Amino acid sequence: MSGSNFCNHLEGLEITPASKYECEKCVEMGDRWVHLRVCQECGGVHCCDSSKNKHATKHYNVTGHPVVISAEAGEKWAWCYEDGLFMEY
Repeated sequence: MSGSNFCNHLEGLEITPASKYECEKCVEMGDRWVHLRVCQECGGVHCCDSSKNKHATKHYNVTGHPVVISAEAGEKWAWCYEDGLFMEY
């Protein structure tokens, strides 16, 4: 994480909403999640870091896809893993 105040990944981001409201990896495992995040690169829906499996972060670590948004109702924010920056939209 660079800690800079600018992020090319968030600048001009076109939001891709969740196509489903479940963490597919948790469902496969027969497990539960706390909140969901949507990868803005591929549209995958994964559980957050408050969930024990942390599939959104694992997805970033494997794929390098930098930006997720919250899939939770009423939440309009994005997070860039690569730059460590948060943005409300």
